[in-house]
Amino acid sequence: MERTRLYYEAQGYSEPYVWAHFASTPFSALQKPLSESSVSLITTAMPDTEQGRSERKLYSSLTTPAPETMYTQGLSWHDTVTHTRDIGSFLPIEPLFVAQAEGGIGSLAPRFHSVPTAYSQRQTLEEDAPEILERLQDDQADVALLVPL
Repeated sequence: MERTRLYYEAQGYSEPYVWAHFASTPFSALQKPLSESSVSLITTAMPDTEQGRSERKLYSSLTTPAPETMYTQGLSWHDTVTHTRDIGSFLPIEPLFVAQAEGGIGSLAPRFHSVPTAYSQRQTLEEDAPEILERLQDDQADVALLVPL
């Protein structure tokens, strides 16, 4: 948390970062068993494309074929804290296909979604979250698995 506070300060903001805090959460119980549910993935990694490397915005990409790489550079932690050579550790498409084959989940949604790491609570709550919800509903996903970096 200290690293985030310092990073935010280094961006030139005059006020310290205020962490989001909610008295309740919008999560709800599953409406059907996980073994019958469509699961979608949400990651903070961007597509490894020219556009994904240059524009931090929402992206939706097909789960098949699974990407071999995702763009993770340019984030404040990238090469000093961890590595992202194991794409399955932050975009577990292949393990979820295994779970589907074994009956652990009903299916993997046709798309996964990339959301930018943003410090703006307003952008997250008023723009990104409603857009992601709409995309999940378009995909008929029952469950969203958030795997942030």
